[in-house]
Amino acid sequence: MIIKSSTTLRNDYGYISELAKESEEPIYITKNGEGDLVVMSIDAFEKREEVMRLRQRLEISEQEYSAGHSVSLEESKVRIQEILNNAKL
Repeated sequence: MIIKSSTTLRNDYGYISELAKESEEPIYITKNGEGDLVVMSIDAFEKREEVMRLRQRLEISEQEYSAGHSVSLEESKVRIQEILNNAKL
């Protein structure tokens, strides 16, 4: 966990920016010794968002499977082939 003060952010933005890009993890910014903000690079943020979307889709799939809404392997193969065929525009 990376923790920096708001003074460091204010006085040396370039350092914080480089640190965020190099570490690829959130930087916790404190103000008066208390947590205030979280800063991260755009790339790290987008990766995190994609992971969250994938987890949400996985959770939905697990719920559907538990409810008996599943397809056979053969049905899956047909669906995948259709997707691939449609992608070859």
